[in-house]
Amino acid sequence: MTTDDLVRIAREWHAQDPDPRTRAELADILDRRDTAALADRFGGKLEFGTAGLRGELGAGPNRMNRVTVMRAAAGLARVLGPGRHVVIGFDARHMSDVFAGDTAAVLTGAGLRASVMGGRWPTPVLAFAVRHFGADAGIMVTASHNPPRDNGYKVYWGDGAQIVPPIDREISQAIDATGRVDELPLGDGWETLDHDTIVVPYLEALAALPVGDARDLVIAYTPLHGVGHGVLTEAFTRAGFAAPRVVGRQAEPDPDFPTVSFPNPEEPGAMDLALGLATSIGADLVLANDPDADRCAAGMPLPEGGYRMLTGDEAGGLLAEHVLRHTSGDDRLVATTIVSSSLLAKIAAAYGVRHAETLTGFKWIMKAGPGLVFGYEEALGYSIGSDEGLPVHDKDGVGAALTLAGLAADARRAGRTLLDLLDDQARRYGLHATAQLSFRVTDLEEIGRAMARLRAEPPTELAGREVESAEDLAAGVAGLPPTDGLRYRLAGGARVVVRPSGTEPKLKCYLEIVIPVEDSVAAARARAAEDLEALKKDLSAALGLL
Repeated sequence: MTTDDLVRIAREWHAQDPDPRTRAELADILDRRDTAALADRFGGKLEFGTAGLRGELGAGPNRMNRVTVMRAAAGLARVLGPGRHVVIGFDARHMSDVFAGDTAAVLTGAGLRASVMGGRWPTPVLAFAVRHFGADAGIMVTASHNPPRDNGYKVYWGDGAQIVPPIDREISQAIDATGRVDELPLGDGWETLDHDTIVVPYLEALAALPVGDARDLVIAYTPLHGVGHGVLTEAFTRAGFAAPRVVGRQAEPDPDFPTVSFPNPEEPGAMDLALGLATSIGADLVLANDPDADRCAAGMPLPEGGYRMLTGDEAGGLLAEHVLRHTSGDDRLVATTIVSSSLLAKIAAAYGVRHAETLTGFKWIMKAGPGLVFGYEEALGYSIGSDEGLPVHDKDGVGAALTLAGLAADARRAGRTLLDLLDDQARRYGLHATAQLSFRVTDLEEIGRAMARLRAEPPTELAGREVESAEDLAAGVAGLPPTDGLRYRLAGGARVVVRPSGTEPKLKCYLEIVIPVEDSVAAARARAAEDLEALKKDLSAALGLL
């Protein structure tokens, strides 16, 4: 695309943009004739990825802004058709409330019914609301745990789960067919959902979760400047727990996330304040939500003092057994993703229930099959059910936190800890130790080059273990849809999966080592830690990203 083409397209965009901030940004770029900035904003467009849009705020089709959002709403309206009902939620990020209002205006202007959340509430409340109201679709304006500069647009279908192909492609095509947003008919007749109308039913649905009756527990909690604090506190007090002690500096929503580099509990340093609070109050459990509260992280005290966070796979294994002990039926199903631990398959076999493996993302977990009572992904996402089913057809950081608290309180009453429960699993199934290796890039082509290098020269040995099989997931394997990824199975049950992130400029590697526990669990953990470090080193070299 020539500079003249970029300038022409940018001027057309500027003419229809209803936002004075992005108009001013774009006018400045045009005045300076900044070709690089124009190419960055207009040389491409945000595509539907993990069930919607996500990207940096700013002007142009390759950014999140009011024009992009209004076009997305118009595309969804065209796919759904007049008379359909859409529920809209939003978090506390920059522009989230504005984007929600623009969406409602476009939908009602197109003849649809729109219901907008009356507060900045967690994503699982929106996912629950879609099924609770029998709506045809839902939209959550959030960028989850992305940096402050980002926002996003997550779309749910009538089953309360995130959209999957071909619906995403249909919406994308309808967006492309949308004309100027300043020519769209806009309505103003949407309804506002208050706390009693939707938050209370959501909390009542969580009462079915397998929380048990033990309540003696001191909990340290952080919402990481997100929207989880109020709803989570109400969930805990309704269930009979004392309100968790919250990190004061992170308690209130703040779209700039001033105390963390990245508002993701998995990122180094993100949990420092929560762990400090836990130490000062002698907490039995540490809990955290990401900013839209669909993910949950947990930490536990150690016998020698101090605390450590559980991995998503460790929490997933504990929750899986807990759910299976508190549910019944031969038709039960548990599901996780190709990048999560293989432990869940062994737990399912021990309990005589079905197990499914899906592509990465909760949109796929929710499609695993009938009878699903538990689904999780290693990135701290859990959907927990009971004999009554799943309250939320998506990951739910509030329900997961409540269930983890019940599990920890049960263990404490029996004189045991979460570490004891992890050791029990290691003895029963073997120690399944997992870790991530992530490479954040500024040039997305680096990811393509690294993946091409691995495909051209696949490793034959990693960390002293023979690579027994190599699978290119782009070809589709084991009945799964094609996806950009590579999976290696190593001697001794080890496994490596490499894939580009669907939501961030990262190349992500998922590592698993399986160690039989013959003597002490501590010795097995030490050996697994050494093997994982060796695996990281060898894989980094193979990728050329040392």
